[in-house]
Amino acid sequence: MTAQPRPARDAAAALLGRVLVTPALPRPRLRRLAQLYAGLVLYGLSGALLVHAGLGAMPWDVLHQGLSRQTGLSIGTWSVLVGAALMLLWIPLRQKPGLGTLSNVVVVGMTVDLFLWLLPEAESLVVRVLLLGLGVVVCAVATGCYIGAQLGPGPRDGLMTGLAARGWSVRLARTVIEVAVVVTGFLLGGTVGVGTLVFAVAIGPLAQVFLPLMRVPEPVAGEAGRRRSRGADRGGAPGAVRPE
Repeated sequence: MTAQPRPARDAAAALLGRVLVTPALPRPRLRRLAQLYAGLVLYGLSGALLVHAGLGAMPWDVLHQGLSRQTGLSIGTWSVLVGAALMLLWIPLRQKPGLGTLSNVVVVGMTVDLFLWLLPEAESLVVRVLLLGLGVVVCAVATGCYIGAQLGPGPRDGLMTGLAARGWSVRLARTVIEVAVVVTGFLLGGTVGVGTLVFAVAIGPLAQVFLPLMRVPEPVAGEAGRRRSRGADRGGAPGAVRPE
């Protein structure tokens, strides 16, 4: 049998080194994706819980609910349409969407409709209060997952940060946007109540509890270098390890 030429053997070894060393999807990136979509599903669940509680929806869902009552389209459908419209406003504000931004537009709208269909209507006041409290806590967990994944802001947050980049204070931008959204939604027939107020007051402090727990750590430069070095030792190119 004719021996394989040395250059061919070296090329084969290098290719094998790349296959062995390079993971299909680095763990930090996999965790980011898992957190992103878990957070978006939880956002949809929290919105459905607050709507079913009937004590007042979160600010943007007041608008979606009002639009739904005026048109017959579902709350989730309006969540998608409003999110897409807000992304158009990013263009003059020069904001750049990420995977999380695009996923936010679609997934939250789909899941809020799904959970509104799955969850039973609350009858007693006690159950409605429990749904309200659970909805706020679930939304705080969702916020920690979504922001901790660091894969792009939501379309609504991007509007706020875009205005802040134009000289507005973040607090002023958020206040103006959410007051306008709540008033418009209320005039269209959305539910504003004690739940809306509880959400506005509690969501910030609760989200601050979960954000440090959910933040995905950045890869350490030294560790990335060592992994690339190991890849080179095994026959792979120094850049064979995918960046995390």
